[in-house]
Amino acid sequence: MTTTGPRLDDLLSRAAGGARIDPQEALALYTDAPLHALGRAADAVRRRRYPDNIATYIIDRNINYTNVCVTACRFCAFYRAPGHREGWTHSDEEILRRCGEAVELGATQIMLQGGHSPELGIEWYERIFAAIKREYPQLTLHSLGASEVVHIGRTSDLDHATVITRLRDAGLDSFAGAGAEILVRRPRSVIAPLKEDGETWLSVMETAHRLGVESTATFMMGTGETNAERIEHLRMIRDVQDRTGGFRSFIPWTYQPENNHLKGRTQATSLEYLRMVAVARLFFDNIAHLQGSWLTTGKDIGQLTLHFGADDLGSVMLEENVVSSAGARHRSNRTELIDLIRGAGRVPAQRDTLYRHLAVHEDPADDPVDPRVHSHVSSTALELLPAAAATG
Repeated sequence: MTTTGPRLDDLLSRAAGGARIDPQEALALYTDAPLHALGRAADAVRRRRYPDNIATYIIDRNINYTNVCVTACRFCAFYRAPGHREGWTHSDEEILRRCGEAVELGATQIMLQGGHSPELGIEWYERIFAAIKREYPQLTLHSLGASEVVHIGRTSDLDHATVITRLRDAGLDSFAGAGAEILVRRPRSVIAPLKEDGETWLSVMETAHRLGVESTATFMMGTGETNAERIEHLRMIRDVQDRTGGFRSFIPWTYQPENNHLKGRTQATSLEYLRMVAVARLFFDNIAHLQGSWLTTGKDIGQLTLHFGADDLGSVMLEENVVSSAGARHRSNRTELIDLIRGAGRVPAQRDTLYRHLAVHEDPADDPVDPRVHSHVSSTALELLPAAAATG
């Protein structure tokens, strides 16, 4: 469907004003809306939600506790099959050591994520979570995800609700959106044929929300899905959010094609990514926060997302191995993220997992400087779409 002229202008105006748009209208905006007009509409929604003009970041550590995995997703360059000579699982002591380092560097959140190892049952996760909470009670455990719940349920012969309840009681604070990739059946079965289907992923998240464990929702775009399938992914998430309200944020990112079986190239251009960010802000009238990615797209595009509806630039991320294994080599530090946010005309603020502001950096003279707080990111010149700053 192609939508042009006055009808498209009216649709953009309604969406910018906060009216709910349906999936067909979202698809029309994604494919046909002029880029800068789409960005202006999304930014109007962002300004109305956050009139303080603040954009946030968080300091956390992503601890990949094992690379042993039976799921064998075709896009993953990180995993090793059980019994592989390069397989490993961190000891309890090593995980706690990394948590301690994170605390020393100002981290407030730990993301424990790893492969689906047949050797790790519910008791392993309960022991690790309890140990972290005992040693570092100030850390929020925003960890695992729906796919891990499915896997733990299989290895431990437990239903999803029991797995979630036991993880929560052991110290889990919230789930990451890991494992969503794309929830639509056709493309998901191509890239991750052994993983649970999208409906199951959403069912686990819905159960978690009802048990008091909130989460984020993610989208890996660029593996060969159609435009309509991209919008359908959004629709599936919004329907669950209508029922539970448990998704705190939506985080789209782009497939990284190196060192995996899917290979090829990222089939999502920078412009497509920016369009997705903007449409997501217009479509998700029921999700508070939208995170722009610099880890997979680079700092230039990450900064531009702040003009296309994003209110958060994610994590300084003291450690990350999964996406970087597939080719994401971008690096940054807290100072650079603050500069990116301020350069986009926003007020930078460090947040916690609940998006509460821990420090608002209104005066550049008072900006924190700590070169040790860095992550997997590299600098590129802001050359794409120089006029896009006008969308702010």
